[in-house]
Amino acid sequence: MIRGIIYLVIAIVFWSGNYICGRFLADALPPNLLNTIRWIISTLILFALLLYKRKKLHFVAHWKEFLIAGFFGIFTFSTLLYWGLNYLTASQVGMITAFTPISILFFAILILRERLSIQGLIGTIISITGVIILFLGKSNGEEAGSWFGGILIILASLSWGIYTALGKKYSNKFDALTFLTGASFYGAILSALSCIGTVNLDDIHMTIGAWLAVIYVSTLASVIAFLAWQVGVQRVGAAYSAPFMNLMPVCTIVFGVILLNETVSVMSIIGGSISIVGALLASLPKSATERLLLKKRSERF
Repeated sequence: MIRGIIYLVIAIVFWSGNYICGRFLADALPPNLLNTIRWIISTLILFALLLYKRKKLHFVAHWKEFLIAGFFGIFTFSTLLYWGLNYLTASQVGMITAFTPISILFFAILILRERLSIQGLIGTIISITGVIILFLGKSNGEEAGSWFGGILIILASLSWGIYTALGKKYSNKFDALTFLTGASFYGAILSALSCIGTVNLDDIHMTIGAWLAVIYVSTLASVIAFLAWQVGVQRVGAAYSAPFMNLMPVCTIVFGVILLNETVSVMSIIGGSISIVGALLASLPKSATERLLLKKRSERF
């Protein structure tokens, strides 16, 4: 259990750095091209790890599972995230991703048939209220594009919830490395296909710093972070891993302020804090009292 928690924390820290790099690269690469380069490099590294460990990847026999996971967790999530970072600061994105634990909880219920507790329902309502406050805070003097960016990040969070639930669902069929390699393989293909006819060479402005950022998102924020998250989820479960996503806004804001000199509005802090509290309440284990009530209720039937 403790090792699983450590893996989850490592993933969160590296992903927070991904937001910083994504914002830094907003003017250097189109979102879908950045995602394609990221996951082609990551896939090559993952294949090398598979060969080193002498594992077989049956990406043809299990193409459906890998394709679905790659679509939601690699292609859709990352592309929407980088796209949203074209309109929002890394700190703003970090705040909005406080909604992610609710997404994980929702799809754990929908896909894994996990039950929603009373506190989970209350926490979900609180968290959604916080996200609404975040969006309302953008109406005063901020560009309309920030609304569009916020919607993109919400969709990315939903996509991540699906991927997390799928990771737990397929945990008995694939180990973490195999699952991630298969998903990244198909995700990279989908991302590459999305670049056809949509990427303008004039939009590419690479520097040494930009290449370093690409290396970071292709290694630490991809291979290491995804593997750490997958192992953590398999050890502690999809629903119990959700609260750790609440560390993401905190880490992202700290990194954004220190590395990018970003500022955070009072409204963003209020909305983000409410969303974090709600998500934490929703994804915490059920109370002893509620478990007892559920047990007595089940005994009646």
